[in-house]
Amino acid sequence: MSDELKKLLDQVHSGITTFDFEGKQTPCIQIEEKKYDEMISKVAGQSLSINTDLNILQDGLGNVFVEVFLTFSKGNITEKFLVNAKTDLAFFESLAETSMLALSSPKSHYGKDNIFMIQLPRPEKAQEALDIIQKALTPKN
Repeated sequence: MSDELKKLLDQVHSGITTFDFEGKQTPCIQIEEKKYDEMISKVAGQSLSINTDLNILQDGLGNVFVEVFLTFSKGNITEKFLVNAKTDLAFFESLAETSMLALSSPKSHYGKDNIFMIQLPRPEKAQEALDIIQKALTPKN
């Protein structure tokens, strides 16, 4: 294993999951409770937009990582999460299908309370990213 691959694996965010929301698997990033509470307190009750960027990193050997950048229009909040697409492909499949992304704390009850939902403004971008990820997961030999 290369040093660069090991470095990326060490940086992967562990709180990547999906949950059932109104009959559809919805991608979710779980963040530390204190950080989640601080984030919500800064934006609660405000009208805001959240820019969501996916930066796809691939090595041509079937290893694919995606940096998920969230930039909030209010509250001076910018977050980056590194996701291993090989182990969390379902996250990206559900992102492309629902165009929704949830943020939660470990104490959240999926689909019930304490979930912050983000609607992606350009659903086609999530599908394009999924296509790139799926192609990159196939090693080039």
